[in-house]
Amino acid sequence: MKTDFLIIGAGVIGLGVAKALQERYPDKSIAIIEKEKDVAMHASGRNSGVLHAGFYYSADSLKARFTREGNARLKVFCNEHGLKTNPCGKVVVARNDMEVETIYELEKRGEANGVDVRVIDEKKLESIDPNVKTHRFALYSPTTATVDPKEVTRKLKETVTGNGANLYLDTKYLYRVGHKSIKTSRGFFEAETIINCAGLYADKIAKQFDFGKNYTIVPFKGIYLKYSGGDRPIATSVYPVPNLKNPFLGVHYTVTVDGSVKIGPTAIPAFWRENYNGFENFDIDELMEIVWYEAKLFVTNRFGFRSLALEEFKKYSKSHLVSLALDMVKMIDEKKFDQWSAPGIRAQLLDTSTLELVQDFIVEGDETSVHILNAVSPAFTCSLSFTEWVVDKFILKGALNTKKLSYT
Repeated sequence: MKTDFLIIGAGVIGLGVAKALQERYPDKSIAIIEKEKDVAMHASGRNSGVLHAGFYYSADSLKARFTREGNARLKVFCNEHGLKTNPCGKVVVARNDMEVETIYELEKRGEANGVDVRVIDEKKLESIDPNVKTHRFALYSPTTATVDPKEVTRKLKETVTGNGANLYLDTKYLYRVGHKSIKTSRGFFEAETIINCAGLYADKIAKQFDFGKNYTIVPFKGIYLKYSGGDRPIATSVYPVPNLKNPFLGVHYTVTVDGSVKIGPTAIPAFWRENYNGFENFDIDELMEIVWYEAKLFVTNRFGFRSLALEEFKKYSKSHLVSLALDMVKMIDEKKFDQWSAPGIRAQLLDTSTLELVQDFIVEGDETSVHILNAVSPAFTCSLSFTEWVVDKFILKGALNTKKLSYT
């Protein structure tokens, strides 16, 4: 199979790259390979569906830019295609004066990023959602919304295939063959440019192309606990003040696209890359590699990994997970949080030279291949704006030459 562009991975990032390529190269051929029987089988279909606003991130980060732009772009995409959205908004609540200081820091970041965000007092919070409580002040984000991530990803699939892209499902990448060709479970593919959007396996593929040498994926399992009651205890998503030193936002309430409520997610260290349930997709080589790095993080306690890991494993208990969310609302029937969601895996990139979790996008490439190594949360929100940037920065009008490029 010969094609101008070959995309590895048909998640929201891979499909977003295909969409951006079609807009810029309408006469070029595009092939997308996906190892599963459909799109949205992994992170793209298992995430929270939140369209984040972009106030958590420092102004010099790619996340800040792409979250703000991506939030607006995905809302337009959903509106154009008649997809469901819930403009529920979001509040970040505090428990003490120290957390109030962080709320003001988040407001500064939001303002620097051009995001509509504001500090509100308890009276204003009550007018937004009378069942939410905070210590003195909270942060209000009116542009945060929720969508159905599977619906969005599948519509992207329909859009790009309808415009001529060839999607090869049940086609697994096996290894690199030559300068511009790869072997898959369904034969060989050759392309002028290969774009690696393989998510949990992006680092493995990148290394075969001589990229991503100092990086590896360390997976974290995220699970939500769903509220089964017919009532709607809150109207807006409610988050605690985060620890800005790590990429996890803490246990929070999410109001989904249909108005139901869930709490979570966990950020439990996983032991292989698709460690969803039990020994499903077990891989001994992945287990050995991941446990090696997790052990190093545990022993050195980098970014507080030791306490993070111990605390996260407690969240397998429903009662413990619920207890972490109770102090953000005034009243709720905790017994109705009784159904686990399908687990998802966060493909978190680790810098092996520093043992630090990489908190921004990482893309590396040259004139024949581009590798999206770290499309970490909120990559779903960022997907349309981020993938346009990847195409413009790495591919458009011969942007690449013989020199390798890396953007973080």
